[in-house]
Amino acid sequence: MNARATGAGLLATAALVLLGALPADAAEAPPAPTPEQAASAPATLSTLARFFARDGGAAARSAGAPRVEGGSVPVRILSPDFVAGKPGAPVARVEFRASRAVSADGQKASLWTVRRAGGWQVVNIATGDDEIRYAEMGGDGLVFREPQIDAWYVQKGAKVLPLDEDAVQAVGRNGTSLSSYRERVSRAYGDKLPGSAYARKGAAGGYGAPGQTAESTPPTVTVVSATAGAGAVLALGLLGTRAVRRRRQG
Repeated sequence: MNARATGAGLLATAALVLLGALPADAAEAPPAPTPEQAASAPATLSTLARFFARDGGAAARSAGAPRVEGGSVPVRILSPDFVAGKPGAPVARVEFRASRAVSADGQKASLWTVRRAGGWQVVNIATGDDEIRYAEMGGDGLVFREPQIDAWYVQKGAKVLPLDEDAVQAVGRNGTSLSSYRERVSRAYGDKLPGSAYARKGAAGGYGAPGQTAESTPPTVTVVSATAGAGAVLALGLLGTRAVRRRRQG
């Protein structure tokens, strides 16, 4: 289990957080036919009960009998192909699916599921329900996250509109055009893509770059990839300090 992880130091261990942190009963549960069935499996609900009770005290006593609400949503992350300006590349790509879990005392969490051999499996439990909440806010638009600055947007046609304050700071309250947004992320991350000199010198996650600290390391993204088949963690190479969403209380 994990809450919202932050900091460059955690990026290097993202694979352990996402693929090895679930207790044995959930981690060893067989893949399910759908993300919803994986999220609501008895082993997952048992793990959720312990996740919600992790702080002890009154919360532990009242956090039992968690439930999963509604269906799963696709979670899209800023695409390196879009940053690189590849013709026809969408602004973001689906990395995993998320389901909202709620405890008896109202705590919320997000269950991340990826497709593996034989079906879908839960690989992470995160505090709060940002993924689902922003998907709801975005309506019929394409909702995505720029993890380097923890910003959520919705693309509607040729416009990119902000869904949270981090996005407002990046593109303004009225948003920006899709082309202007690509120019912005290209300037910010274009020299830090996979295969770049920055990536080759070992600066990913704030490690291996002479003279750099977690505070000075430029942005990165490390995410779960639903397209990887085995639910592997991919370091996409947009290097920095806030790749994994900061902890927010739901």
